[in-house]
Amino acid sequence: MPSPRHDALIRLFSNRPQLAVEVLRDLLGMHLPATPLIRLEECTFNTRPSDDIEADLVLVLGPPQAPAHAIIVEIQQDKSKAPRQLARYAAALWLILRCDVTVLIVCPDRGVAAHYAVPIDSGLTGYRLQARVLGPDGIPAIIDPQEAAANLALSVMAVMVHGRDRKVVEAFATALTALRDEHAPKYYEYAYSMSAPEVRHLLEEIMTSTDWPVYSPFAREHYGRGLDEGKAEEAARMLLLVLGARGFDVPDDIRAQISTCADLARLESWTTRAVTVQTLRDLFDQSDG
Repeated sequence: MPSPRHDALIRLFSNRPQLAVEVLRDLLGMHLPATPLIRLEECTFNTRPSDDIEADLVLVLGPPQAPAHAIIVEIQQDKSKAPRQLARYAAALWLILRCDVTVLIVCPDRGVAAHYAVPIDSGLTGYRLQARVLGPDGIPAIIDPQEAAANLALSVMAVMVHGRDRKVVEAFATALTALRDEHAPKYYEYAYSMSAPEVRHLLEEIMTSTDWPVYSPFAREHYGRGLDEGKAEEAARMLLLVLGARGFDVPDDIRAQISTCADLARLESWTTRAVTVQTLRDLFDQSDG
């Protein structure tokens, strides 16, 4: 069953798809296609007559018409998933997209990372999968606040695995208070969800010693509302990314209508339509005005 840490890591990668590319390229030394186009892809594969198989996260580099590379992100906290299943994921996605596929496994535990770093024999002659594994030894202990601010997602993972080092938590906290943007509370929640109890206590201690807004009485009262607003903003941003990836030139009035919409369900409905619509007019129904 997925844990808070598992879910937080998935949100971390899905909210910033570039993170998977940066991990593979900068931390694991892998060459990937140079493209600014990175999108979330459907995570459920079907290769009939077999059952559906579902990965944690699928990212695709390049335009939808000609994908250049796909990345399957899996969060593994134990050894419960059969390695051969990961080889099956890669093969199924290759059949669907017809491009090269990399399996990136994020393992907060050193022993689990070593387990999945072994080449996977698929059972099919000639097909042996070498997954790329990011374990705790591959995540740098970021103690420079400027570096933490420039790599907030990586700093979150640094807190997860190196949070017992007070300097790591202090760098993360300083970066958050210095940035003061609308995404800062989200990164704090990621770090808190992914950390051990003693690291959570350290986070609370350090953050309450600052003027971090979540700890003011007003922020405590309105924090949940702020999270909902943040989800709507993220959904609007994702919708505009989808439209841009499909080649639509979004005029200012429609961009404003999307960006100011606070109805998360409506934004998700628009995003679903955005995948297949032929014109921007088709994106909205009559009730949208």
